[in-house]
Amino acid sequence: MTFGEVNTELIQKSTCLTSLRMLVLLPYLLVVHLKETPVGSNPVQVETGEFDEAIEVAEEVPADNPCLNHHCKKGKVCELDDSNNPICVCQDPSTCPASNGEFEHVCGTDNKTYDSSCHFFATKCTLEGTKKGHKLHLDYIGPCKYIAPCLDNELNEFPLRMRDWLKNVLVTLYERDEDNNLLTEKQKLRVKKIFENEKRLQAGDHTLELLAHDFEKNYNMYIFPVHWQFGQLDQHPIDGYLSHTELAPLRAPLIPMEHCTTRFFTQCDADNDKYIALDEWASCFGIKEREYLHIISMCHFTSFLTHFVLIR
Repeated sequence: MTFGEVNTELIQKSTCLTSLRMLVLLPYLLVVHLKETPVGSNPVQVETGEFDEAIEVAEEVPADNPCLNHHCKKGKVCELDDSNNPICVCQDPSTCPASNGEFEHVCGTDNKTYDSSCHFFATKCTLEGTKKGHKLHLDYIGPCKYIAPCLDNELNEFPLRMRDWLKNVLVTLYERDEDNNLLTEKQKLRVKKIFENEKRLQAGDHTLELLAHDFEKNYNMYIFPVHWQFGQLDQHPIDGYLSHTELAPLRAPLIPMEHCTTRFFTQCDADNDKYIALDEWASCFGIKEREYLHIISMCHFTSFLTHFVLIR
C-alpha cells in the first residue's frame, strides 16, 4: 500500500489527543481501504503517547495519595514505599487491560507480538539494565508479520512519495485550521504560499516520474513540509536529533503498509549513531544543506535554535 490521501476527519480527532499545540499528525492521516472504520479500530489511528518510552505520565489516584503528583514513564506505576513516599516500579504486564482485538497489538523489535502497548512497555521495564532491554523497542503497530525486503529501486522511490504526502498534509491542515490550533501563524504563512501557488501539484495518485519532475521544477514547495515534520517529531527533548522513540509515531504505523520504511530511516542515520540529525533528515529527502539552516527557526523554538548553533 502506498501513501494515501489526507483524511481531514482524522485531523480534527487527533487534535484532541495532546495538550501540545501539534504532535505528529501523519499516523492519523493515513487512509486505509476501509474508510468507514471507526477511530480506534484502525491500527494506523494511534495516539503518539503510545510510543513515549521516556515521557512521564501521571497515574489516576485518589487525591489523598502521594502518588497523585508523582509521574512515572510508560511501563511503570506509582507505589508507596515503607515511608509512604511515592516511587515508580515496573508494572506487572498481567495488570494491563485485555486487548480488544488485533488492532491493539504491537510488534517489538524482538519480533514478538504484544497484546497492547501497555503489555509491551511493562515487559520492557522488567528488562531495564539488561542488554535485551536496551535493544528492545516498539517496532510497529499490529501483530508481527513478514515484511518483504525493500529493493534498491523501491528505496529510491520512497522519498518521492513521502515528500508529496507531507506537502499535501500541510495544505490540508491549512485548509482546516479554522481555530488556529493546528499550525502557528508563522507556519500558516509558509503553507499559504504553497496553497496559493498555481503550479502546485494537486493531491492524487501520481506516477513516480511526475513526482520527480515536480520536485525538480517546484523544489521550494517541498522544503518547509520536510522540515516541519522533523520539528513535530523532535519534541523529547527539542535538540535537533530524532531518537527511536521520537521517530516511532511516524514509522510504527507506516511499516506494515510501507515495507521500505525501516530501511529508509536506517539509511537516514548516515553516521550510524542511532539518532537522525536534522542535516541527515534533510539529506534523506533531497533537501540541500543551505535550505535546512534557513528554515530551522520555523520548525523549532528559539531554545533549540541556540542549542543547534552551539553543537555545530
